[in-house]
Amino acid sequence: MKIAPEITYRNLDKSQAIDKLVWEKIAKLENICNYINSCHIAIEKSHDRPRSGSPYRVRIDLTVPPGHELVAEKNPGESIRYEPLDAVIRQTFDAMVHQLSKLTQMQRASEQYDRDEETRESTGFITKLFKEDGYGFLQALDGREIYFHKNSVLHQDFNQLKLGACVHFSQEEGEQGPQATTIQVVDKR
Repeated sequence: MKIAPEITYRNLDKSQAIDKLVWEKIAKLENICNYINSCHIAIEKSHDRPRSGSPYRVRIDLTVPPGHELVAEKNPGESIRYEPLDAVIRQTFDAMVHQLSKLTQMQRASEQYDRDEETRESTGFITKLFKEDGYGFLQALDGREIYFHKNSVLHQDFNQLKLGACVHFSQEEGEQGPQATTIQVVDKR
């Protein structure tokens, strides 16, 4: 985590067993998502002898880039009387694990889609050739100008390339902008 987890105990003493459980559960969260910005945990005892429900309340607040805030809170209802604190902590962390897993799956799917979009094959035309230096530029159908190196041209067709030749290409983001990674000549005009 970028910021050390903050654990607050209200109206109850921190025990070694509870503290160990909380840190084990935090480690599990970090295994699911290793880029959590911050984690705030509040563990409190609201009543010494409630008429119903557990006297304990646990709340976990996480922030995950880019700007996601996740909250899991457990304040056991009236059906469970005097549920132990460790059970309330486990239930709250289980709820957070579920939320965090769902968020990271969505983020990974979005990143994969972006990578697939970047490497998807496109069509373009050769606009500039510098044969003696071994590179050139092509223009994609959407108007973008894209750099390519002679090693990106399939079947050693670089020397046969001419201005205006139609090509299929895949691209990725290079150090100085988009660059074609593979170029296949479609029309050698």
